Amino acid sequence: MLWVYLHFPHLLLDHIRRSRKNGENGRENGRENAEEALVVVEAAGQRVLQACPEAQNQGVQPGMPLKTAITLVPSLAIARADTSREQQILAEQARWLYRHAANITPYPPDGLLAEVGSLQKLYGGLAAVWQTFEQALSQRQLTAWMATGKTPLAARLCARAGQGQCTTDRDHMMQQLSRLPLTAVELDGRTLTRLQRMGLTRLGEVMQLPAREMAHRLSPDTLAYIQKIQGTRPDPQQPWRPPHHFRQQADFAQDIEHSEGLLFPLHRILGELEEDLCWRQQDTDSLLLVLNHRHHQPTRLRIRTSGPEHRAEVFLDLLRLRFEQHPLKAPVTSLVLSVRRFMGREASNGNDLLGETPDLNEAWHTLISRLQARLGENALQQLSPRADHRPEHAWTTANLPQRAHATSPEASNLPHRPLWLLKSPHPLQETPSAWFSGPERISGGWWDGQRVHRDYYIAQLASGQLAWVFRDVRDGWFVHGWFG
Repeated sequence: MLWVYLHFPHLLLDHIRRSRKNGENGRENGRENAEEALVVVEAAGQRVLQACPEAQNQGVQPGMPLKTAITLVPSLAIARADTSREQQILAEQARWLYRHAANITPYPPDGLLAEVGSLQKLYGGLAAVWQTFEQALSQRQLTAWMATGKTPLAARLCARAGQGQCTTDRDHMMQQLSRLPLTAVELDGRTLTRLQRMGLTRLGEVMQLPAREMAHRLSPDTLAYIQKIQGTRPDPQQPWRPPHHFRQQADFAQDIEHSEGLLFPLHRILGELEEDLCWRQQDTDSLLLVLNHRHHQPTRLRIRTSGPEHRAEVFLDLLRLRFEQHPLKAPVTSLVLSVRRFMGREASNGNDLLGETPDLNEAWHTLISRLQARLGENALQQLSPRADHRPEHAWTTANLPQRAHATSPEASNLPHRPLWLLKSPHPLQETPSAWFSGPERISGGWWDGQRVHRDYYIAQLASGQLAWVFRDVRDGWFVHGWFG
């Protein structure tokens, strides 16, 4: 088997920088702040863990006390390390990698392992797989050190040491592995000290020791670990499967005060949502956006569409309309977009093989969604039938359903009805000049004390108007509606 390991040396830093660039690009003053220095400090806030290139160019280095870093860069932007957040970010990267490789295993907090031996024929060789990963990393603005290996541990150690190469040559990979210093082999401190006292400094020197001597002088666990690196002992990997939901978070080193600044990170996140939905061959009609504030409760915005949707631009337009109706109540420190409702994608009803026929149903859903985003979910209503034969009681208004796909009987089986139904019948003042259909008897209402007993006709008046008239057995002739 052949494995590729991706080590993210500063995953949290890359994530914050990407969110910060997108957020600051939308500020009203138009000032570009992407070059500002940013560091990630430990939870206690005393020491620098990760520093961006801009900070390093000004003398800030990982491991430096924070006070020293601030002295060098007074305008330094600071973010605290968060283990749970790093795991969430790694899960987001695992979800992305799963689109390209089915057999992957996350190595928290900063690594992903992928089995690529079975992908070479699909992609056309290891070089094509490697290039696919590199292009995706570049698009996601992430830094990763990659390495191949015949075993998972071999690929991991080479990647974390920054000595990975794209190769399938077993001898070359073993030579590369043998040159690793023992400090990069992730041995416990006691075992590392013993090996150094034995005069060993490279992994290759340790792998040449007899197995019995290694187990005796070190420990059986150390022997098992070295054998897993070499591939002489099984090292099964637990395959990872993506959860059946979508969740993306954007963190900002500096608070976003205007909603325009949120549209840029949302555009990126919604683009990833569109890719995810296309990969799933699914749609959604519900998004939840949570805006986190420093001194206020989070703002929760539920975005709903009138039908299944997957296009990022449509979701972004709805969010823009929602922001216009609900300005930010406080600066935003981070945002979370999540989707938990998925539905199968429906085939287009168009007759064009190339998909160029306008989809009127899709356009209708887009219009309804925009109106609901601007006016409110309950602002729009539709006519719905009611189980009553009396025309004035046969319909009612109701809120628009989330998915309007109700079936209706064939039009040919329904009686003709006018498009304009009067609020109440008017007495017929003249004798019709022509009769076209009728009578249609409607009798009912005995259950609520408003009984009717009518014979309906379609008739033309002398003026040329086509009327829906009826004769009431007690009160005479009336006009109840007009045909167009």
